[in-house]
Amino acid sequence: MQSGNSIFSRLEVKKYILKKNLKRDLPASIVVFLVALPLCLGIALASGAPLFAGLVTGIVGGIVVASLSGSQLSVSGPAAGLTAIVIGAIAQLGGYQVFVLAVILAGVMQLILGLLKGGTIGNYFPSSVIEGMLAAIGLTLILKQLPHALGVDSDFFGDESFFQSDNENTFSAIASALNHFSLAAVVISVLSILILIFWPKFKKLAVVPAPLIVVVLGVLLSIAFQNAGSGLRPEQMVVIPMVNSWAEFTGLFVTPDFSQITNSKVWVVAATIAVVASLETLLSIEAIDKIDPIKRVSPTNRELMAQGTGNIVSGLLGGLPMTSVIVRSSANVNAGGRTKMSAIFHGTWLLLSLLFIPGLINMIPLACLAAILLVTGYKLARVDLFKHMFHKGWDQFIPFVVTIVAVLLTDLLKGVAIGMLLSVFYLLRTNMRNPYFYKIQEEGDKKHLRIRLAEEVSFLNKAAIQVVLNKIPKETDVIIDGTNSRYIDPDVLETIFNYKHNAYTKGIIVTLENIKKHYTVPKLNNKVIEEINN
Repeated sequence: MQSGNSIFSRLEVKKYILKKNLKRDLPASIVVFLVALPLCLGIALASGAPLFAGLVTGIVGGIVVASLSGSQLSVSGPAAGLTAIVIGAIAQLGGYQVFVLAVILAGVMQLILGLLKGGTIGNYFPSSVIEGMLAAIGLTLILKQLPHALGVDSDFFGDESFFQSDNENTFSAIASALNHFSLAAVVISVLSILILIFWPKFKKLAVVPAPLIVVVLGVLLSIAFQNAGSGLRPEQMVVIPMVNSWAEFTGLFVTPDFSQITNSKVWVVAATIAVVASLETLLSIEAIDKIDPIKRVSPTNRELMAQGTGNIVSGLLGGLPMTSVIVRSSANVNAGGRTKMSAIFHGTWLLLSLLFIPGLINMIPLACLAAILLVTGYKLARVDLFKHMFHKGWDQFIPFVVTIVAVLLTDLLKGVAIGMLLSVFYLLRTNMRNPYFYKIQEEGDKKHLRIRLAEEVSFLNKAAIQVVLNKIPKETDVIIDGTNSRYIDPDVLETIFNYKHNAYTKGIIVTLENIKKHYTVPKLNNKVIEEINN
């Protein structure tokens, strides 16, 4: 039985930790809010959905998903990777009300996927591919935000595709921006970047978040340039819907058309969204855990269920489908966020800004927000990361670089798929070289070969074992030793037994030691499984 003093001391410790984390989470939430706001609007615009739908998704992703998620740093919201699916689905289903029904069904599918432990797929993404994806996102941010920093905003804020909707590509958009830049935007961007770099170096000043200073400066400079007759154009500013009354606010929500529940097209769209959103989320969670300073591991099955709940709520309110988003999550980490309270606060700020200060928010230049994303991008694609991956060897560095190039030239999922294929090639190559231990013993004129199998012998080892067995010279005594093996794949067992059966034709005598005819996959005990799932 615990004493009253012990309980009191524990409460005091919890309060201290909460207060300490709040000092980091609150400023970080403001940074994430500033980054998420234009992204929510831009993705809604690119998806052919109402601007309000993007904000609803960001609010739900912040408040609902973060509250249910086991990840402390993940930030969810509308994802640029889903824009092509969304805009095509709205046209295919014949209206936005039918589409949001598909979003609800996608959420239900994600809930089921989480309950079926589908989140374990995330454990199989190679480290080199995840690192490459992070670096690619960083480079994408730099390349995509340069035109916005220069004041050219022909494409939506937050577009991550190489080929843009305005018939430009990533590089041509930069070239075009250099020929049509805005002096006001350039001044705001450069000063913003300098503040973001140098402000945190002064400890006394760092109490106030640098991105907040950047936004305030951006608004003041925008007003100054406006008064000087060289102000920014409306499309170079943040634009959120102006809500003047509660009736106007409630009128922005879209209700799902449940009469289309039997429409097979709705279910196909829902399944597509569920699969793509789940994969993007698992990739993001894996990447976020890698850049977490405390190196916590997020429960992926719980994350899928949180995302599923979020998509159900978003669909009911007329929002877009959501995922865990690397850009917002990276901004959260770089701003010093420590717990999920940062993501929850960011969702709250989105809601409050829409209700109470839309006019003030619309005075923020996109150039200063682009500066925040440029600095975030540099931290993700820092030079030290490339050096670190190079020193890990070619089998890590090549998939890393290929993933970067593939993500830049295609999109997140295609780029990661290409990186995964190359990683599998190197995995097979490694297994070909080192699938087991063996030693040759000489006794007189006759060779004695002992092949000692490893603890886990998988299907990937089959080809290498076949190669070595086929190279064994005639008139050799072979012992295949499975003493150390906890599991041997059925295909490998078949190869071994077939070899023993046919080896006598070459005068080879094969002896099997401690090799069973059948192995079962070793299972974790129930207590360990419960701890992992929780």
